[in-house]
Order: sequence, then structure tokens, then C-alpha cells
Amino acid sequence: MPLKLDGQTFYNTQEACRLAGAHRDTFRRWVRQRKFTDVEHRDRNGWRLFTDGDVRRLKSRVNHVEIIKTE
Repeated sequence: MPLKLDGQTFYNTQEACRLAGAHRDTFRRWVRQRKFTDVEHRDRNGWRLFTDGDVRRLKSRVNHVEIIKTE
């Protein structure tokens, strides 16, 4: 369930990935490989908190087509 603080909605990793159409493991791999900039907000336990903008960025990455040349 999304968390509302000061008029802003935050999603946990599972919720954000579901909304964006990505698997949590895929998201974590993208962060590790620096293909996706990690989110800015964390809760007091260090868990990621995604804003609506973060979810849109993730969704954009999900829909990104990367062309790899093979020779």
C-alpha cells in the first residue's frame, strides 16, 4: 500500500516494480550495472521509497530497447 507523506505518494520496491512492469531482481541488476540511477528516498530502515517520478523513470527503462551490435 502506497505511503503518503506531506502530500507526496511513495511506493516500496515491490509496488513500484509492479506498476512499471519490471521484476524486482531486474531492477536491482539495473541499479548494480548503473543502467538505472537509484532512487533518492529511503525510509528509516534503508528501504527504497519510489516517488511517482521514479516509477515513471523505471517504466521508461522497462520500455527501453537496447540495440547491441554483433559482428
